[in-house]
Amino acid sequence: MLKELQVETNPALDNAAGVVPRGLLRLEYGSPGCPRDRDWALVYPTAPAGLGVVVIHGHGSTGDQLYTRPDLKHHAGFLRSLGLGILTPNLRGNAWMAPPAGQDLAELITFAKTTYGWRKVILASGSMGGTSNLIFAAQHPELADAVVANSPATDLARYAAWCAERPLSICQQIADAIMTAYHHDAALLARHSACALADRLTMPVWLRHGDADPIIPVSESRALASCLANKADFSYREIPDGGHDAAMPCFAAGVAAAADVLSAAES
Repeated sequence: MLKELQVETNPALDNAAGVVPRGLLRLEYGSPGCPRDRDWALVYPTAPAGLGVVVIHGHGSTGDQLYTRPDLKHHAGFLRSLGLGILTPNLRGNAWMAPPAGQDLAELITFAKTTYGWRKVILASGSMGGTSNLIFAAQHPELADAVVANSPATDLARYAAWCAERPLSICQQIADAIMTAYHHDAALLARHSACALADRLTMPVWLRHGDADPIIPVSESRALASCLANKADFSYREIPDGGHDAAMPCFAAGVAAAADVLSAAES
């Protein structure tokens, strides 16, 4: 259960400029190891379709990204138009789904399902968020009914080593964040490889990646696509000449497709 849970109604978000939906809640809870030993998530609980979507932020951002990032704000309205509840957790910042973040997300999803009546949950995110989706779904398939992952890394040890060799400062920062979150523990990193755990991705999966991505190479998605090549409910597409954000326009279509599949399964 979430520890010392506090719920704030209609939180004020910096630079939100009128896109904060009425009924949005901020959940603050005990999470040892975070600043002040507290962490938070935003939740739009209303889910007429009985489906919730978890959107995890990218590296360097926070749990309000969906409502404050100019190129993402429109997605929040689209998700609500599909009748979806929305959970956007902060998850310890740049944690790359290390064990404490995974435990917190499991408790957040369980809370949302119990409290708000979400029957099924879609994980839909990009970059670090997409990476985190795949790791969490493989470790907790009972809590993930569909995954939409854009531009993800699929093996953290391999990807961190790749980043460490790149001259881009963001890649160096990511390598440091991954190794710090996983305590430089090779065995722990191996247990959080989506490729190594591919047989546990039993839910429908949509995977998209730009083939010229300079921050997370397309080889990461190709490796997982090879592992899932015989999976009937797996969809993979590359965006020609696409950079790191090239898959972003695929987000809405992926979530809509996932919602359709889950709704059809219930009817």
